[in-house]
Amino acid sequence: MDARVLTISRNGPFRGSATTFGALIGSGFRRYSTYRQATIAGTFTNIVFGFLRCYVLLAVVEGAAGQQPAGYDAEQLATYVWVGQGLLSVIGLWGWTELADRIRTGDIAADLLRPVSPVVGYLAADLGRALHGALTRFGGPLLAGAVFFPLRTPTRWQTIPLFVLSVTLAVVVCFGCRYLVNATAYWLHDARGPIMVWTLGAGVLGGLYFPLRLLPEELALALWVATPMPSLLQTPLDVIAERDGPLLQAGLVGLQAVWAVAVLLLAGVVQRRAERRLVVQGG
Repeated sequence: MDARVLTISRNGPFRGSATTFGALIGSGFRRYSTYRQATIAGTFTNIVFGFLRCYVLLAVVEGAAGQQPAGYDAEQLATYVWVGQGLLSVIGLWGWTELADRIRTGDIAADLLRPVSPVVGYLAADLGRALHGALTRFGGPLLAGAVFFPLRTPTRWQTIPLFVLSVTLAVVVCFGCRYLVNATAYWLHDARGPIMVWTLGAGVLGGLYFPLRLLPEELALALWVATPMPSLLQTPLDVIAERDGPLLQAGLVGLQAVWAVAVLLLAGVVQRRAERRLVVQGG
């Protein structure tokens, strides 16, 4: 986190809060912009796995004997794959264990002394990370996919702004879920178990490995309504692929917004409960 957090003025609390939040977003962006080689290597890896996933799903289309599996045609599935590969570093499904590590070492005590709630502070930093991913790692896989495969070009004017909104909500939902998983360290001290379960479940239930529409309709609907998982990748990818009509697209993004608010509120409740029982190891 950036040490230059501005003090919130009593005369302009909203302006001070917005300025502080923006400063934390900037610090998150600068932090990830220093890892240039990791950015290049990660983009290359996403492109390689994009080819593997794309050929597998296109084989599903070819084996469907002229039908559209789960309502996707070849262009929509190719778009689904390559946009998904570009969004991996934007959504940030895996790899974040900072909160759990700081709880384990006791460094979380320093976070609690700051004038910004840990949930808000880490959210702002994660938005900066997502912005960096969108500017540096989203375009590479999408360009590779456009060169080698026919991708679907959006035909509705509302698709692009709705996609941007959906991706933003997906980042917030994913952050909230990862925060809750990391926060189990307040009680377990070592959160590697829950983090491993999250790593396995987020890709499968989030729609990374295959579209959830390929599952039985009742199961896919239950996942959408009862869990935030499809809001991670499935919803923004269905929006950009124009899998559904405009009204259903807007409804799915609205459901994303509900889950975003719910997981952030739950993260705040968990954080407050944890602070009342926190014992810093070693002192």
